[in-house]
Amino acid sequence: MIKTDLFVIDTNILISAFILPNSTAHKVLTKARKDGYVIVSQKCADEFTEVFIRPKFDKYLPLEIRLEIVDDFISLAFTFEPAIEITMCRDPKDDKFLELALAAKAKCIITGDQDLLVLNPFQGIPIKTAAEFLQS
Repeated sequence: MIKTDLFVIDTNILISAFILPNSTAHKVLTKARKDGYVIVSQKCADEFTEVFIRPKFDKYLPLEIRLEIVDDFISLAFTFEPAIEITMCRDPKDDKFLELALAAKAKCIITGDQDLLVLNPFQGIPIKTAAEFLQS
């Protein structure tokens, strides 16, 4: 079977997936990779990197390991640069996920962020919680 589904996973779920290996977030990442491809834009990758290297995560993993995780994740993710700009989310920082999903025709966005969830579906693209994604 050829994998063609593209999934957008927000920063918080990605971070939880990497620091909590038995978490729902980790199961989301595993399922998305099994069923298709996780996609990132440069804006999404930059946010993931910037947040994941914050000192508050030192208690979970050393910085060196987190930097390796960032490099590995970004190299394995499908990179897509949207040529559109969206200003729909009540938190403008989350518009990058909408832009990516719409431009790449993603199967869904997976998030726990209410600012994104209230837009479900966004122009035909489902916005799901981690639990909803795992049930699909």
